[in-house]
Amino acid sequence: MPSSPDAYAAFTPSPSAPARRLEAVTPSDGADLPSLAKALYVGAAGDLKVVPVASPDGEAVTLKNHPVGYVAVQTRRVLATGTTAAHIVALFD
Repeated sequence: MPSSPDAYAAFTPSPSAPARRLEAVTPSDGADLPSLAKALYVGAAGDLKVVPVASPDGEAVTLKNHPVGYVAVQTRRVLATGTTAAHIVALFD
């Protein structure tokens, strides 16, 4: 089967551009994501404790009772302690 052209290859990487890579997230109190995520997707609602990319001193923020759906926050880390949301996926350029 011939490969199809990449319709999104010309998009400039930005928060609003389509994600080009996805990775399941294993929340961790001690390890950052392998790359800075442009956004997250939550597959099961709950609290989501994250360290945003530009957080001063790596301060974490809890998004209480986040519904299923996208989290438009560039994220460095998803913490295990304080996160009850599940099936989290990181979106990358």
